[in-house]
Amino acid sequence: MHSSTPAAPQPDWGLIRAFLAVVDAGSLTRAAEMLAISQPTLSRQIAALEAQTGSALFERTARGLHPTAAGDALVEPARRMQAAAQALAAAGQSQTLAGTVRMTASEMMCAYVLPPMLAQLRRTHPEIEIELVASNRIDNLLAREADIAIRMVRPEQGSLITRHVADYALGFYASEDYLATRPPLTPANLAVHQWVGYDQSNQLIDGFRAAGIVIDRHFFAFRCDNQIVAWEAVRAGMGVGISMQQVAAQHPRLRQVLAEFALPALPVWLTAHRELRDTPRMRIVFDHLASALASQG
Repeated sequence: MHSSTPAAPQPDWGLIRAFLAVVDAGSLTRAAEMLAISQPTLSRQIAALEAQTGSALFERTARGLHPTAAGDALVEPARRMQAAAQALAAAGQSQTLAGTVRMTASEMMCAYVLPPMLAQLRRTHPEIEIELVASNRIDNLLAREADIAIRMVRPEQGSLITRHVADYALGFYASEDYLATRPPLTPANLAVHQWVGYDQSNQLIDGFRAAGIVIDRHFFAFRCDNQIVAWEAVRAGMGVGISMQQVAAQHPRLRQVLAEFALPALPVWLTAHRELRDTPRMRIVFDHLASALASQG
């Protein structure tokens, strides 16, 4: 009789999916929310995968869960398995255009830039349904919360297709009512004026400091991290704020100020999952957005 080595257990896609969710989220709680399962269920799945591999896959650090050496070694083959599963799912979908495309963009883009573009898309392709996630997060695509993302920073993940489609000019703006009650705004009297900024985000503070103007959060008399609320505060006369020029142009009672300051342009990146990009429905939406966004730049 010849003895044979028992066959290694076949990888369970459900366990691999759980593993990658924890890698991307950095915590069991966030990963469970991404997968829409309970944390105990996710913990059992990770434990089952560790039992299969015979190694601990995560270690707890001050920043959350981080893959061990064994976990790091598993990430790349797990990504390949994920891509194969996603490609299989995409191949099984109908090749017709009917269906839903879920996209994500910043709050300002969703409210003031995208609506006319999406209206034109819907007129041309009424069979395509649109879901729009207004979020300033950059990890929506990795968390599988969207098919297409419009972002102002370039995603670096190799599993994504990314196209730089435009650069949007920025400017300082204030309402006519605000300007009527204040002295003319010049580079020498910035502190005399009221400013609208963000609360937790340091984006504007870092931008001012990069221009050689050292400020802190108290420079902004009104602070809100919701970009739409902050912009509406500028329109209401609460102070001076920064906006994309094409958005400000929609509001005739706003005036550009400090035009002598050369603000850096806002790059616009259009991103999609590599395996979904070539499905007819995704390709139509991706190409429509690329053209429409470029025409605004």
